[in-house]
Amino acid sequence: MTGSQLGGPGGGAVPGSEPVGTCCFVLHSHLPWVAHASAWPVGEEWLHQAWSASYRPLVAMFERLADEGRRDLLTLGVTPVLAAMLDDPYCLRELHAWLGGWQLRAEELAGRREAHLRALAGAEFRTATAALADFESRWRHGGSPVLRRLVDAGVVELLGGPATHPFQPLLDPRVARFALEVGRDDTAIRLGRRTEGIWAPECGYRPGLERLYAAADVRRFLVDGPTLIAGRAGDVMATADAWMVGDSDVVAFGRDLDVTYRAWAPRSGYPGGRWYRDFHTFDHPSGFRPARVTSRRTAPADKRPYDAAAARAAVTADAADFVDVVRRRLADVAAARGRPGVVVVAYDTELFGHWWYEGPWWLEAVLRQLPSAGVRVGTLAQAVAGGAVAGRVDLPAGSWGSGKDWRVWAGDQVADLVETAAAVQARLLAVVDAALPADRGRARRPELDQLAREALLVTASDWAFCVTRDSAADYARHRAATHTARFHALADLIECGDEAAARSAAEACRRTDGPFGFLDARRL
Repeated sequence: MTGSQLGGPGGGAVPGSEPVGTCCFVLHSHLPWVAHASAWPVGEEWLHQAWSASYRPLVAMFERLADEGRRDLLTLGVTPVLAAMLDDPYCLRELHAWLGGWQLRAEELAGRREAHLRALAGAEFRTATAALADFESRWRHGGSPVLRRLVDAGVVELLGGPATHPFQPLLDPRVARFALEVGRDDTAIRLGRRTEGIWAPECGYRPGLERLYAAADVRRFLVDGPTLIAGRAGDVMATADAWMVGDSDVVAFGRDLDVTYRAWAPRSGYPGGRWYRDFHTFDHPSGFRPARVTSRRTAPADKRPYDAAAARAAVTADAADFVDVVRRRLADVAAARGRPGVVVVAYDTELFGHWWYEGPWWLEAVLRQLPSAGVRVGTLAQAVAGGAVAGRVDLPAGSWGSGKDWRVWAGDQVADLVETAAAVQARLLAVVDAALPADRGRARRPELDQLAREALLVTASDWAFCVTRDSAADYARHRAATHTARFHALADLIECGDEAAARSAAEACRRTDGPFGFLDARRL
């Protein structure tokens, strides 16, 4: 994709037609932090799969549409945690080796007796070879240069977020501000610009967070649809507009669940279609997924072989259905309100390719078909500029987790994690205030920077999510305990005045995990 190819018009509705409304896709890219020395057995495997199955094919798709003159395709959130991993030398070396292993696994699969496995081996080998070539030519020095070209060219709008992906409603206000500043600083260093919008981790909100955002010059964020609808006294069409929150000028968008869930719901959606590749069924000797869903009641051993041609046909049908759903939703909004509205559909980026193998095909088909159906495709920034802000709203507390409240991150199962995180935050502020009093010079101290980093990692929302959902719960508790122990050991050394030992311990922790691009505890 050359610079001249990146120039050109945007990609709204059909030229000369009045769009029925705007569809804003928001993709949230995040994987739990993979520590070099303490990664769980499949942690790095998930990163490698997400890059090869989601990030790489989606970027390639964005570039294809950009070469056709399309712009402002969607809003893309990339958490600082993921950005750090995609730029980290260790993670890149491991990904490079994994891609070579992918080829070898495909070669071994080609020797199997079953015809469908031999056919799968050929497809996997070709895909692995293309991914390896792409990695070596463009990605091996980091993901930031690749993403930066898309952002600079206006192909996607980028969202930032707080460092370590914490559940912000549970943070001390000073720590919350610090985490947000660190995360946005990190994005600015990697991509050359500070984002105007953020992905609020887990769409978590508590009243007053908008003041934090306003002070940090954040202009827009996303909440889940039920949070916004509750703030508008049950108006089910509230998500068709953007709203300034409280007495601030910070704008909130709400995820339209009726439309979003068409593609991905807790127990339904297109990916469960019978022709799609089954995520949960493995050929264990090779590690590949050879089966199609077949049905939700079919046992793994009885699932039928995957048929890529049939899956492509299913994508065509499901993309057409989704476009029709979006258009009808916007037509209903326009009829009820007398003006065009917005449909915001938000997903984890990893849905497209990693969880749902055909997801990138489906997303490209939808992005191509929506304009032809009279629907403008755009970003959250475009929606605001186009007049989507309808007024003000006072939002209640909420999230996009189970129950749309805080139970996933603050329920009984994780009460101990919440208590530990609160104690760590309190001690962090006490140590920093004692070490850097306002009435003396504030020289930067690496041990305080690392102390703050360990505290932020204790507050990561991933640990509570894994425990509550019983997904790698032991790993999550181990990681939270590891960072808590490091934090207190380092705090003890700082408080007893052993500066040399504290700096030595901080450097050992830093070498183990690798730093964010910019973390300065003086800003606490």
